[in-house]
Amino acid sequence: MAGTWKRPAAALSLCALALAEVAVGLVGSALVGFDLAAARDSFVLTNSAIALSLAVAGGLVAVNRPANALGWLLLGGAVFQGATAAAAPLLAAGVAAGWPDWLLRTVGTVGAYAWPWTISLFLPLALLVFPTGRLPGPRWRPVPAVVAVVAVLFALDSGALPGGLIGERRVDPWLVIDSYDTLTPLWAVAEVLNGAVYLLALASLVLRYRRGDERDRRQLLWILWALLLVVVGIAIWAPLSRDHGPIVLILFCIPLVPAAMTIAVLRHQLLDIRLVFSRTVLYALLTAAAVGVYLGVVALAGRVLSEGVGSSVIATVLVAIGFNPVRVRLQGIVDRALYGDRADPVRVVSRIGQRLSADADAGGVLAGIREALRLPYAGLRVDGAEQAASGTPPELLETVPLAYGGDRVGELVVGVRSGQRTLDRSDRSALELLAAPLAVAVRATALSDAVQRSRSQIVAAREEERRRLRRDLHDGLGPALTGIAFQADAAGNLLTTAPDDAARLLAALRATATEAIADVRRLVHALRPPALDELGLAGALRRQGEQLGVGGPRITVEVGEPLPTLPAAVEVAAYRIAVEAMTNAVRHAGAGTVRLRVAAGDDLEVDVTDDGALVDSWTPGVGLSSIAERTAELGGEWRAGPADGGGGRVWARLPLEVSHV
Repeated sequence: MAGTWKRPAAALSLCALALAEVAVGLVGSALVGFDLAAARDSFVLTNSAIALSLAVAGGLVAVNRPANALGWLLLGGAVFQGATAAAAPLLAAGVAAGWPDWLLRTVGTVGAYAWPWTISLFLPLALLVFPTGRLPGPRWRPVPAVVAVVAVLFALDSGALPGGLIGERRVDPWLVIDSYDTLTPLWAVAEVLNGAVYLLALASLVLRYRRGDERDRRQLLWILWALLLVVVGIAIWAPLSRDHGPIVLILFCIPLVPAAMTIAVLRHQLLDIRLVFSRTVLYALLTAAAVGVYLGVVALAGRVLSEGVGSSVIATVLVAIGFNPVRVRLQGIVDRALYGDRADPVRVVSRIGQRLSADADAGGVLAGIREALRLPYAGLRVDGAEQAASGTPPELLETVPLAYGGDRVGELVVGVRSGQRTLDRSDRSALELLAAPLAVAVRATALSDAVQRSRSQIVAAREEERRRLRRDLHDGLGPALTGIAFQADAAGNLLTTAPDDAARLLAALRATATEAIADVRRLVHALRPPALDELGLAGALRRQGEQLGVGGPRITVEVGEPLPTLPAAVEVAAYRIAVEAMTNAVRHAGAGTVRLRVAAGDDLEVDVTDDGALVDSWTPGVGLSSIAERTAELGGEWRAGPADGGGGRVWARLPLEVSHV
């Protein structure tokens, strides 16, 4: 707990130190008589601005994310940059007050050597660990050591230069290289290496962007946007600078970087950074293109035309004509990089269609949607339950219904991009186009699952039937036949010595054989009623109707003959369904008449009606469940319940072409 409290205290202390240095630099400059130009040319203003932004940004990150190294690196840079800002007015005040040489040289050393560490060490390391506070991967572990070596060389390049006159006194830092000018190639190498370090840091940001998720990419876009503004500011201002003074003002772009880092780490959802970044890139490119075309046309026309006014007019007209087409083209390129293909819904549908045709799972298809539209999350819901998802759901979600044949088969749920309140119209248009093939895929998946479940049930029922037959044969018929064999052997042994005992054994043997025969008939009947083979479906149903009608309701059986040759499975199912329906009517309906009709066309229809008491609803029991299972096994359909004219009705339709599982 003590360490938890010490970290914010240390962060606030460093922030306060940096702010105090900035205050010394600004207030001290006013007290020693620096005017605005002097404060600018001595870098007090720019160093103070950089230190102030680093201090505030580093303090906020370190206090709120103490485990993140980024905040501490920014605070370190703030302290070093602020020290240089404070050194300039202190040197002027020291010279005016007659401070001793050792003190002036110490202040001069701080002023000369402090700021290079911010530029060459703290800022590059901050870019390398942004936004997590860790390096991009294990292979990057040697990079901080390389940055430190380059920082030492860069600090010598900036600080080892002999000092100059301040007022009437010459002030040299403590560490001065007298032969500084002879080492010019070394200092050039130092500056090139420092630039290479920044390119390496930029490469790490690009790598993180390619590998990162939606949150990481939004955070990285903030820093990339700030770096883009710095580059644009330098590109625009540097060519317009005519002397040393205005060039100093370029450094005012640097505070954008720590500010963007802070927003990215603490409030990356503040704005739709994709939109901001895309517009910045667009207008930066347009500005560069317009200026380049203008200057090029002016230079070219100036060689042809004698008057500069004519060349300027030509350049202006050409830029005006080409601006909008170029803007539209560039906007499409930038938006495609940030928002995917939302402006081209047909392309999105084509890409997702390719994934669907490749039998990709739902997760892969949803990942494709996220990738195509640069969305943070995409999920598929069916009957309110999430079936698949890709990405992390943000706070704001929007739903696109999936409809097939007028029925809602599911929902496509997508996350709204950070910084947006709702999906863009282009996003929704693309998603609505995607809804049709997705609905077909969801419906096909549901049907496939239903078929698979049906097949599993059929296989399970078949195995249960086999298990029952095995049990009946093993436990019933097997012992009976074994007993018959033993009894026959015993009777044979007693036939000559004890005829009476042999006769009794033979009588018992006959009884056992009779029971075994009955068991065999029962098993055979369970597999396929023998009456079907003896009488056919029509005759078997009529016989069953006569037997059920004895002492009960009058049963009429109407069969549209001649029936075609029926598949065995259809014939057995029709017989079982009809017998079950007639038995239910006799036992439970209290009917006076029961009518069975069987007709064959493209399918075989079984229709059993009765004039029993009208019941509003039927409670499914074993009989109806059996009818449902037999119909489902053959891919047919059935209905059971109260009839329109009174009584009850059971109807089933069985396909005549049966596919075997």
